[in-house]
Amino acid sequence: MGKQRLEAFSDGVIAIIITIMVLELKVPNGTALADLVPLEPVLLSYVLSFVFVGIYWNNHHHMLHAVHHVSGAVLWANLHLLFWLSLVPFVTRWLGEDGLAATPVALYGVVLLMAGCAYTILQKVLVARHGRDSLLARAVGRDLKSKASLALYVLAIVAALAKPIVAVALYVVVAILWLVPDRRIEAALAD
Repeated sequence: MGKQRLEAFSDGVIAIIITIMVLELKVPNGTALADLVPLEPVLLSYVLSFVFVGIYWNNHHHMLHAVHHVSGAVLWANLHLLFWLSLVPFVTRWLGEDGLAATPVALYGVVLLMAGCAYTILQKVLVARHGRDSLLARAVGRDLKSKASLALYVLAIVAALAKPIVAVALYVVVAILWLVPDRRIEAALAD
């Protein structure tokens, strides 16, 4: 079956996730810039989550350009990814409202870890569908970047229990790793 409905549905769900996150932002009580200071943790958690959701959207887009068709297994793997991404607004709000408390920071990491695992599963299902010699398989190779990201998430979750700020710093490191779209796929598409 074609991939267009999968792409359209995924784009719609991700747009809704971003919309929910922005609707969670509350207007400050007052009109001065100083009135934004109490909202700083909420705004920073929103920015971090927006970046993560944007990274998933961007890489999902690139990944689907490297394939031609999908299967039922691909649809379920994609839904699995969208499920974990749909929890991002919830953990973003909790992280923003409770600052650097250990449990919200750790749960934020669990959701990011599970989204990362789900993305990896989707990628593996697509490779299995298209073959080990496919464009996607050649582009992702051993996928060390994904493996490193998952390891950093696990480390951050553990760190969150003792030093939540270290966990948040590790989340930022992962975001920086992925800010540039996966050039392996772009290079493979160019060939």
